[in-house]
Amino acid sequence: MKHLNPLRGRLSTFRWRTRLTLWGAAACAGLAVVAFTRLTDVALKAFFDLYNYHPGLPFPWMPFVTAPLAGMAAVWLTRRFFPGGQGSGIPQVIAATHLAARGESVGNLVSMRIACGKIVVGSMALLGGFSAGREGPSVQVAASILHFSHRFLPHARAIAPADLILAGGAAGIAAAFNTPLAGIVFAVEELGKRLEAKTTGILVGTIILSGLVAIALEGNYYHFGRMKISQFNEIVGPVLFYGMACGLLGGVFSRLLLWPQQHPNFILWRWRSARPVLFAGGCGLIIALVGWLGGGLSFGSGYMVSSSLISSDALSAPWHAPVTRFVATVVTYFSGIPGGIFAPSLAVGAAVGASTSGILGFGAEAVPITALCMAAFLAAVTQSPITAAIIVMEMIDGHEMVISLMAVTLIAKAVSGRVSPELYQQLALGFMAQQRAQTAAAKRAAELTPVPEAAAKDEANTASEPEQKLDPEPESPPRKQS
Repeated sequence: MKHLNPLRGRLSTFRWRTRLTLWGAAACAGLAVVAFTRLTDVALKAFFDLYNYHPGLPFPWMPFVTAPLAGMAAVWLTRRFFPGGQGSGIPQVIAATHLAARGESVGNLVSMRIACGKIVVGSMALLGGFSAGREGPSVQVAASILHFSHRFLPHARAIAPADLILAGGAAGIAAAFNTPLAGIVFAVEELGKRLEAKTTGILVGTIILSGLVAIALEGNYYHFGRMKISQFNEIVGPVLFYGMACGLLGGVFSRLLLWPQQHPNFILWRWRSARPVLFAGGCGLIIALVGWLGGGLSFGSGYMVSSSLISSDALSAPWHAPVTRFVATVVTYFSGIPGGIFAPSLAVGAAVGASTSGILGFGAEAVPITALCMAAFLAAVTQSPITAAIIVMEMIDGHEMVISLMAVTLIAKAVSGRVSPELYQQLALGFMAQQRAQTAAAKRAAELTPVPEAAAKDEANTASEPEQKLDPEPESPPRKQS
């Protein structure tokens, strides 16, 4: 049995090198998400400082300047230097997971170039007040970092690239929401639908480590604040009503976001394809107008408004708050800037609950109604009910609403599924088609381009052949005259 000891030693070294590589990548992913969080906080603070500063005119006119400029700059930079970084980032990660599982290229979906662009350009877009979040982009950033770490593994087959992408996306959710459990559930429910048994333990550890790094740097904070719910008596009625209402709204929201993909020949989307930068500037003007009409409630990611609603004892919001946030988020997505819809969706749900609870006679239950609407609308948009319930559950002080949150998210998902297909999965199909088309075009270009060494030899041969043909023929001897 002594001859087995060296083999065991090599296997142990192999395992530890794999673990250390993954843990290092997870720590880097957590650091990147924290840096992204702080950069977006700085951008949002700068925007609201500009929003409150309007010299010379009695209304806040600065967003009418900053929003078009920020949108145009963000779209130009994304298309010029960071293609594949537009939008949420979650559909790109889903597409990359499926393509990597088939051994296909994913360089235009997850890469360090895209991760850097997502952080910088996504924060720049928030300077214009666009209704975009950082949670979806954090998924793509973390997935890009974990996919990049594959080259440092001791063996290429130690962990499949698809599993690394999946784990990175889940780590991004865990670090962004400070909920490692939500990251694990999101990996199974939305990103990959499955985990390989042989790598589940390592990948789950990677997800948890990324969340712990974010907690160590940011503290054990609550993403949208903490809701205190003492008692929730009327459960059945609000769960049924808001589950169906938010499910319908979320289904319409998803259907609108899929409009450009399903109807690309519509005149508006043809103009966007021809003039993407100008189109983003027009979307910026709409964002500024909607924000001005709504009293500034639709600007930014929705984090500040939702936090103020959740932390207050007497919840109330104007009737137009969910409408303006809904419209601003749809227009932001149409613009093509890098930005997610997680935080804006939670903000729409919070506004729906806060603005309707008093009208419908649930004024005394305003706080739990808001929690139900946040979870229901997020579940309707993403069609990931368990993830939505866990994210909102982490904000509640106690476990009184566990069953009601699960019930309302399942109802909302069922209703939304009747209105629209799964948003992220449908968008991922479009990114998969784009990636395959780009890969095929690159292969055709490589086939048409000669190899440099062979081309040099061909040139040398073609250059020598004419010289041999052009050699002067020997002169014939002069003919004797008779």
